[in-house]
Amino acid sequence: MPARGLKPAVSIAARLERVDWAEVARALDERGWATTPPLLTAAECAELIRLYPDECRFRSRVDMARFRFGEGEYKYFANPLPPVVLGLRRHAYPLLAPIASAWEKTLGSERRYPPELDGFLAVCAEHGQTKPTPLLLRYEAGGYNCLHQDLYGDVAFPLQMTCLLSRPAQDFTGGEFLLVEQRPRAQSTGSVVPLARGQIVIFATRHRPARGTRGAYRVTLRHGVSRVISGERYTLGVIFHDAK
Repeated sequence: MPARGLKPAVSIAARLERVDWAEVARALDERGWATTPPLLTAAECAELIRLYPDECRFRSRVDMARFRFGEGEYKYFANPLPPVVLGLRRHAYPLLAPIASAWEKTLGSERRYPPELDGFLAVCAEHGQTKPTPLLLRYEAGGYNCLHQDLYGDVAFPLQMTCLLSRPAQDFTGGEFLLVEQRPRAQSTGSVVPLARGQIVIFATRHRPARGTRGAYRVTLRHGVSRVISGERYTLGVIFHDAK
C-alpha cells in the first residue's frame, strides 16, 4: 500500500467527467444544492476513515462542543493532501468555477473565478489565506453539527462539497445532511439531503442567486447535520478556499 495514501485505479478526473454537470448547474441554480452519483469507492472511503487517528496527516483538530458548534469533532488536513482529496479538490474546481462566475454575474458582481484551482489559491494567498481547508468530520451517537457557513477570510468560493464516507443504516443511523435557505422577508426553508457512501453533495457556501419580480437577489444558505442516533458517521468536506 502506498506510504502516503490512496491511488485510485480510475482517476478522480475521469469519474468527475462522467457527472451530468448541466444537471448539477440546473439543480444548484434552482435550490442551491445538487448531488452526484457515488464517486468514491468503498475502499477509498474506508482508507480515508483510517487516516483519522493519524495526527501527522492533519494541521488542527476542533472539538465542536467547546465552541458550541455541535457535538463531534473534525480535523483539517495538512499538506500534502491525500491523493483522493487533492484530486477531488483540483478536478472539481474547474467544473464549478463557471457556475460560480455565472452566479456572480447574475448578482451584478464583477468578480470572476480563475479557471484552475492554483489560480484561485493564489488569490487566497494574496489575502493571507494559505492553510488547506479540506477536513474529516467524525460524529458518534448524539453528535450533530449546528447550521453554519464555512468562511475563513475575505475570499470564499461560492460552492463546496461534502462526501459521506460511512454507510447509512449500517455504520450509523440519523445524522442527515441538512440545508436551510433564508430568503429576504420570508420564512426559512429546510432540506434533508439523503446520501449513500461515496456520494457527494455540492452546495452553496454562503448564498446563491434567485430570481424575483424585481430581478436577482441573494438567498442565504447554511448547512449542518442532524443528531446521530447510533454508530459513527464520517464525512469528507472539500472546501476550495484556503484559510488564514
